[in-house]
Amino acid sequence: MVKEHPVRVYRSEENLQRDDQLAYKIAQVAADSVAVGDDVTDMVINRIIDNTAVAVASLARGPIAAARAQATSHPFITRPLTSQARPGNSVDVAPGQRLGSTIYGIDTKASPEWAAWANGVAVRELDYHDTFLAAEYSHPGDNIPPILAAAQHKGCTGADLIRGIATGYEIQVDLVKAISLHKHKIDHVAHLGPSAAAGIGTLLGLNVETIFQAVGQALHTTTATRQSRKGEISTWKAHAPAFASKMAIEAVDRAMRGQTSPVPIYEGEDGVIAWMLDGPDAAYQVPLPENGEAKRAILDTYTKEHSAEYQAQAWIDLARKLHSEHPELADPDQVASVVLHTSHHTHYVIGSGANDPQKYDPKASRETLDHSIPYIFTVALQDGQWHHVGSYASERAGRPDTIALWQKVTTAEDAEWTRRYHSLDPQEKAFGGRVEIALADGRTITDEIAVADAHPLGARPFARQEYIGKFRSLAEGVLDPAEIERFLDTVQRLPRLGAGELDALNVLAPAAVIEAAGAPHGLF
Repeated sequence: MVKEHPVRVYRSEENLQRDDQLAYKIAQVAADSVAVGDDVTDMVINRIIDNTAVAVASLARGPIAAARAQATSHPFITRPLTSQARPGNSVDVAPGQRLGSTIYGIDTKASPEWAAWANGVAVRELDYHDTFLAAEYSHPGDNIPPILAAAQHKGCTGADLIRGIATGYEIQVDLVKAISLHKHKIDHVAHLGPSAAAGIGTLLGLNVETIFQAVGQALHTTTATRQSRKGEISTWKAHAPAFASKMAIEAVDRAMRGQTSPVPIYEGEDGVIAWMLDGPDAAYQVPLPENGEAKRAILDTYTKEHSAEYQAQAWIDLARKLHSEHPELADPDQVASVVLHTSHHTHYVIGSGANDPQKYDPKASRETLDHSIPYIFTVALQDGQWHHVGSYASERAGRPDTIALWQKVTTAEDAEWTRRYHSLDPQEKAFGGRVEIALADGRTITDEIAVADAHPLGARPFARQEYIGKFRSLAEGVLDPAEIERFLDTVQRLPRLGAGELDALNVLAPAAVIEAAGAPHGLF
């Protein structure tokens, strides 16, 4: 059974021992070579399909073009290696073996940290891949780009990759369950650095001490404020998890070379918890698998049917339903007010409780509109659908009837929906709420939704068929049909892919797709 580990701040003179530190316990979990179950393996495959789908849909977008140009400025040059294994590393590669890591869309390899950077931006840009919400927010699929890049670079097998990804998801989900970052205005990728480092540690079979040092360095270098998701949200929103991925790979590299990290990184009197989180009196209970216990946290996570912040998923589905049942709601002249009664998180992060005027600005960036539930609910209510490009288009946001209705939509915190949001019971955990629509003629329409249709408990839960459908839909018109089929065949054979075969998990786009995006110049 998962064990709860107490975590608090320690004064230096208390001399907290290594094996009592959270980073060391994370490393112990990562170093435990427990078998991966078939259901976890299947879900890892689903999430690789999911990540690749949303990355393909982003290939021509500006942030991806910029990140891709940076990555290709750091190509990996194959060099002979000695046969001497690196300290703490059970994986070595033959002298002269072609190394480096692939970049979505192109047939050019980069150094693994830069490939993870480019691919991480592509995966996150549309805010369209998986999520886990508890004490903190997260997109656990962000673990896949750095772990896959490291796996390709080191010539690992599909089975190695599956084990590494299972660890990345496990550690991130466990941290998200226990430690809130957003409450202290720290960006949620501070949990990603340690989880990605741990996943790479599992992938490479590193020892506990090496993973411990890598986890500490990864955390130390990936703490930043939540201003990246506040106010006028910039293109950095997509880059933030990619940066954490890049730092995780570099942290592992340094640790493998014998370099050490701040200790204790979480619990120290000048550490992350004491000065960035709940302070010197903090107390957490962090759940982690016991030795020999399978890493199954990926099964607690859920993906998106719609390209929008996860807390908007259920609201889009409810808006589509209301559009069909009450078409008159699309007309702002017939609506007096719309109030979304929802959880604390939804109200204060993507709702009117954030007090961000940009959430009502038709000229706001896509990144900002993606975090505006008043906008998202309005457009889904009027259109009866959601599209990852069209629903955010400037001409769509600027429609006068949309602006008029949008200004009438507000959110309100509801204690019961907040309780359900934080519930540890998956049968009652909810991310939706109740809508009250007051009409100009005096009538009131109310409805509610607990989880998105694509959620495991929703009306149309996602399974392999839906993941493949999402990939085909987003890849159509971007990839050649033969490349779509090749990728889907390859990824579904993941457990049987041998050493050096993981490059086939990349997808190649026609040159015209990449050329259309351009390659902006910078320092490199």
